Amino acid sequence: MVNPTGIVRFAILDLNEGQPNQGMRCIKDIVYRWANEKKIKLVYDVFDVRVKNELPDMSYDIYISSGGPGDPLSTRFDDWDINWNKWLNETLRWNENPGNEQKKFVFFICHSFQLASRHFNAGLICKRKSTSFGVFPIHLLPEGRDTAVFKDLSDPFYAVDSRDFQLIQPNFDILNDIGAYITCIEKDRPHVPYERAVMGISFSPYMMGTQFHPEADAAGMLLHFQNEEKRQTVIDNHGEEKLNSMIDQLKDPDKIIWTNRHLIPGFLNEAYEHIMAANTVA
Repeated sequence: MVNPTGIVRFAILDLNEGQPNQGMRCIKDIVYRWANEKKIKLVYDVFDVRVKNELPDMSYDIYISSGGPGDPLSTRFDDWDINWNKWLNETLRWNENPGNEQKKFVFFICHSFQLASRHFNAGLICKRKSTSFGVFPIHLLPEGRDTAVFKDLSDPFYAVDSRDFQLIQPNFDILNDIGAYITCIEKDRPHVPYERAVMGISFSPYMMGTQFHPEADAAGMLLHFQNEEKRQTVIDNHGEEKLNSMIDQLKDPDKIIWTNRHLIPGFLNEAYEHIMAANTVA
């Protein structure tokens, strides 16, 4: 089944559990900006996964599954979590079927990345010693550097990190068996005795995700930094000087602005090239 209409159909899976957030706005902004720049017609639907237990069917071309709050290990028996994994399995089966020329592309963000890592048994998911929140450098691995999605990013590049959990001790044998690879890791901190977390994985040619928030923009982060609790988290973990540095970095076009403009759009470009090729073959 190939999309013959020339319209790209997006499903945005909202895992924010009804909590106010900037991520959904940013995802929609990126999708609309990308479509306008490419002069592509699009349709998108939002699915409230955790509150309404909504999940998309296989009629969409591209799926973006958002970040969200909470413990990715504690919900595995919740209805919404079970159904999210059923949706992921259905998407995997679609992509593995040689009769389906047009594959389904999926991008997992933060909490969704943790759920996908749990699903694929990608490594150890555990609680961090302290909350990570702010703008931080992310380091590319050679495999990531060679992908179309990361090709326009520097090494390191800068992104928004907001999480209480992490993926460490990757299961390389399992990742190799399914054709997955790690794309990027967090900043080396030789002064502390903690392992570097995995920050991105390509789970398949059609599915990838990041532990950080590539959708985040400067406007959203400025709002976060006006929240006293968020400000104090950064000060407690990194100091006031680091907080001020992060705020200054929001104005830098080469940091989170650049990541916002290139990472997810790079993924969408790759997906669209595949969609066009599949339609040409059909």
